[in-house]
Amino acid sequence: MGNTFHGGGRSLSMSNGSTDVFVDVLVLAVSDLAESVWEYRFATLLMLQDQSAVGRGVVGFDLEEIDWGSSAGEQAAAKDFVLRVIDLALRRHRWDELDYEPPFAEGFLRQYREMVEAFDPADAEPQNAISPFPGPEEAAMASCVRHRVLCAPAYWEACVFCNASESPC
Repeated sequence: MGNTFHGGGRSLSMSNGSTDVFVDVLVLAVSDLAESVWEYRFATLLMLQDQSAVGRGVVGFDLEEIDWGSSAGEQAAAKDFVLRVIDLALRRHRWDELDYEPPFAEGFLRQYREMVEAFDPADAEPQNAISPFPGPEEAAMASCVRHRVLCAPAYWEACVFCNASESPC
């Protein structure tokens, strides 16, 4: 069983292992870029894709289900942030800290970037989401000192890297 991310009229399907890698490289990037409440909410959404915490083969989300903001300016800023996260990951940001080589990550990131680029946030319908976009009170704010990444949500005791290694933060 695999996982699927949707958006912009496209889908990105990945095996469980590929999804783990995809989430890992995005978490490294988002943890270093997030500054606003919306950005921390998006970081939380990425961390909720941690299969070590929620189960294998059950993650993925639709870009249409994200609360991109109510104004065109908020939507443009949010989309720009997601693209900056993907672009930072594509530059192999902190990949040297991974304990494995992610050979297919670039291809998945490029496909996902195309999806986000083609997506119009005005089409979002967050009220219809099966897995709702994290609210401001759920935004990831704590950080794993060991791995220097955000941890989310508050009731999880570990970051995505600690969860994968079964070592608490």
